[in-house]
Amino acid sequence: MKSTSPWRWTSSIRVRIVAVVVVLLVLSSVGSVLLLRLVLFERLNEEIGTSLDREAEEFRLLAGGVDPRTGEPFGEDLSAIFDVYFSREIADEGETLLAFLDGELYESRRAPQVPDPGEFRSTVQYWLGLEEMAKGTIDTPAGQTSYVAVPFEGDPFDGIFVVANFPANEQSEIDQAVQTQLVVQLGTTILASLLSLALAGRVLRPLKSLAETARIISDTDLSRRIDTTGKDEASQIADAFNDMLARLEQSFTTQRQFLDDTSHELRTPLTVIRGQMELIDLDETPEERAETVALVTDEVDRMTQIVSDLFVLARAERPDFLALDRVEVRELVLGVYRKMTALAARDWQVHAPEPTVILADRHRVTQALLQLADNAVKFTEAGATIRLDAEVSPQAVRLWVMDSGPGIPAQDADQIFTRFKRGSGRNTAKTGGAGLGLSIVAAIAEAHGGSASLVTRPGWGACFEILLPRPAVVPPANPG
Repeated sequence: MKSTSPWRWTSSIRVRIVAVVVVLLVLSSVGSVLLLRLVLFERLNEEIGTSLDREAEEFRLLAGGVDPRTGEPFGEDLSAIFDVYFSREIADEGETLLAFLDGELYESRRAPQVPDPGEFRSTVQYWLGLEEMAKGTIDTPAGQTSYVAVPFEGDPFDGIFVVANFPANEQSEIDQAVQTQLVVQLGTTILASLLSLALAGRVLRPLKSLAETARIISDTDLSRRIDTTGKDEASQIADAFNDMLARLEQSFTTQRQFLDDTSHELRTPLTVIRGQMELIDLDETPEERAETVALVTDEVDRMTQIVSDLFVLARAERPDFLALDRVEVRELVLGVYRKMTALAARDWQVHAPEPTVILADRHRVTQALLQLADNAVKFTEAGATIRLDAEVSPQAVRLWVMDSGPGIPAQDADQIFTRFKRGSGRNTAKTGGAGLGLSIVAAIAEAHGGSASLVTRPGWGACFEILLPRPAVVPPANPG
């Protein structure tokens, strides 16, 4: 059941990822802008202090020099000093230059937007009361002002030179630039967030499809797949999910077919047993009852064999199906041959290869060869030839079980190793009785990384081949 909470959108991974990114971007933008404003204000104060010191130093040097108009030292003629200074000096941005004689404003220069001295009379009175050079900041009606004041003694009047800077206008420009930068960054963040939301939706779309597909998948419909186009991590997850669905679908299909075939195979002996048990009371003689019991016992034995074979095939899917060890091929072939000869009276033949060591499960390979031998015995007459042959190459070991019987029709060659599949025509039984014998042979060969197949050998009827690949390196024998 889907949530109806108004905050259900916060459960989206896409929204949460974008929200975290947006918060981080906003915090970084605001922090960087505030830091930029602080740095710009610090630099402005440093530049103002440097400019004030330079102006004051230039005035002191001029006062200690000579009058360029007369070539004589200025002495204590402050008016002459002020005239020469102001004739060549202009005020920098936010700056005002003031010269006072006998408490009155003698001359001034000020930059645009700097207030007139009459607008900060209290501050002027403070400067006029100074008896020594002073430097600092002071609050004025136009804002906080930095200044340097240099008093001079003159004849006939004393004077004072003041250079002051009103940074309010420059600070306002900085604030406007910072605000513009902040707006631009926030706008960029919003745009980037919208793009990220769309991109995140596209990137996470396979995961959403995965969730939707997982919700509608049932044990009877595993055919749905997730559409993927990219190569990112989400698409890789979706591809892996599709692969898993394909394997599950194949496994479930095989399982259902296997169970259907198994139930079909077991239904026949169960029907026979039930029918015979229902009729056993009608048997009038001990011989008839013994015949019925023998028939029922034979069907029970057949069912037991089917169940046993099913158990082997089920274990073939497990990793511990094989117990691999060093196996000497010549000894293996000769050992299997001795066991084969006890199956029935046939013309048994064997060809053992040169001694060669491979990595295999001796018990399982023996089981597969004996299964082929038993299959050959069932469908050949007494005196028929059955041959066990082997060939060793650097890449593989090939084992054959051949008989001189009528063989298997070519149209059945591709399906005889399939579970519960029988051939056609006279030699249907050649495919393995209940349809599991050759499946076991194939499972054992494939568990070794090899294969089982029906091949053609001149002069022989049915010829089954087991191919076992040889590893590049065979581990040494375990001394224990």
